[in-house]
Amino acid sequence: MVASYASIASKEDLLAADATWDIALCGRSLHVDAQVRSDLVSSGAHEPTPTPYFVLEELLGKLGLTANDHLLDVGCGAGRVLAYAASRLPCRATGVELDAHLANIASSWAASSPQLSVIAGSVLDISLAPYTCFYLFNPFDTAVLTRFLDKAEREAARPFALVHMSDNGESFAYQGRSGWRLVRSGSIQMFQTASGRSIKFYEFPQHYSVWYYEGVRQIRRGASGRAATS
Repeated sequence: MVASYASIASKEDLLAADATWDIALCGRSLHVDAQVRSDLVSSGAHEPTPTPYFVLEELLGKLGLTANDHLLDVGCGAGRVLAYAASRLPCRATGVELDAHLANIASSWAASSPQLSVIAGSVLDISLAPYTCFYLFNPFDTAVLTRFLDKAEREAARPFALVHMSDNGESFAYQGRSGWRLVRSGSIQMFQTASGRSIKFYEFPQHYSVWYYEGVRQIRRGASGRAATS
């Protein structure tokens, strides 16, 4: 996927290769070494963490998204997922980021692509109906995740896919929810080089789960013409 991946020999090489691709796509590195802002801690926000391109290829590249899809990256940071989408996916992609500074970074380079857009604010304050796929890399704590899932269910206009990466075991938040189907799950910790060597990228395994939500409520109309849901 990334030409310079062929010569990877260490984690540092992998980070450098991703930065090189960032620059080629966006004109700058998207690896932002930033802690979550103190004023956002009370909102349940977690540290911004750019997803490596090899992980995005594994998780998003295999979803079979089409030009009719619209991906929302929840907690997009400086926009690594958006950069991947613009170069490798046929669909539109939007990032939503609570940290206004990071949202501004993403907006500054994504503005040149009609396929991309960035929203500064909370995902809990925007409509989720337009999106057919969600990507979450541990953007917030369990309490906020639960509110997000409730909102996604309420507002779903059609079935959607959701990819969640986390080292905190967040997958239990999906258990017992009606209408959800687990498509696949696993963990990512190592990067496999072209020669077959394994390089530890994450200190701890990052669990991922890919879900489809198919419990979209149907709209029906009574004799009065008034809409109702079921």
